[in-house]
Amino acid sequence: MTTTTPLLNQKDVSVITEYGKQNVFANEVAIQFDETYTNYPEEAERANGRWAMVGFIALIGAYVSTHQIIPGIF
Repeated sequence: MTTTTPLLNQKDVSVITEYGKQNVFANEVAIQFDETYTNYPEEAERANGRWAMVGFIALIGAYVSTHQIIPGIF
């Protein structure tokens, strides 16, 4: 007579509800926290400012090349 034991890293993920149906919802993913990414608000503000400067330079370039604030409209 041989007995088998389940492996420790395998987990039975099927859940049966009280009505006898299998739960079809996904399991919750574990939260991952990056230890090196500590200054999000400052980095986001810096990136937003840089994109604003790119937009302002594009506005000046459009005005210089077409003499219109918004080409095709004004």
